[in-house]
Amino acid sequence: MSRWRELPASLDQRAVQLVVHMRRLKDHSGLSLAALAAKTAYSKSSWERYLNGKKLPPKGAVEALAHACGTDPTRLLALREVAAEASTAVGGEEAGGEGVRTEGAGSDGLRAEDAGAEDVRQGRASRTPRPRTVVLATAALIAALAAGLLIARPWQDDAPAARPSASPGAFVHEPGTVFDCRVHRAHGVLTADRSDTTQAILPNGTSGWGVVEAQCLLRHRGFDPGAVDGIVGENTIRAVKRFQTKSGLPADGIVGPDTWEALRR
Repeated sequence: MSRWRELPASLDQRAVQLVVHMRRLKDHSGLSLAALAAKTAYSKSSWERYLNGKKLPPKGAVEALAHACGTDPTRLLALREVAAEASTAVGGEEAGGEGVRTEGAGSDGLRAEDAGAEDVRQGRASRTPRPRTVVLATAALIAALAAGLLIARPWQDDAPAARPSASPGAFVHEPGTVFDCRVHRAHGVLTADRSDTTQAILPNGTSGWGVVEAQCLLRHRGFDPGAVDGIVGENTIRAVKRFQTKSGLPADGIVGPDTWEALRR
């Protein structure tokens, strides 16, 4: 079971979504970083950077991870495109770019001897500018994919879609505000009626009704998250880790689909 480092606080939430899904896919496969490097054209140190949020993985690495773990790459590629859009929007450069650079092991992690084959496979040798209409259509498709695919586990094609949120309006946090918890069972699952998500990813610093719901369920289960304020902080992370350990889940302190499932039983 992997013990992951905490992701950088400055990492955009869309990039966090990608990294968390990649980590869970790797953990589910049982592959070590060394084994992953052996099964792909990317080095162990490159996978360490990608999976710890130090660098946005190139498309080829995302595809390679999915194939190495025996799953379809479509969902992860959609997440990667959303993360890349976010990186570009804040003035960053899309990691790995469209081409493959071959400085030593390759600055995008691709081993030099595989760079030529990767160029041919991706069709990079003779790329031509895409018309604006095609770019816009592609962006719209990515947005549609992301909206529907962020809620599913990357290794499980038939994961059920999340039910519509029952959150009581837009979440607005005011310092000192705490929320009451009235946990009960409805339709066979536990709920505090703050959100009925079963798929949201809640890393450090996240806020919203989903966090309130998770905090209420943790408290109901006997794992004190501190003040139920709708913000993931150190107390909530510690409570999540304790709950995950007791439930036999990877204790990364991040609420995700598996933790939601256990919380709502």
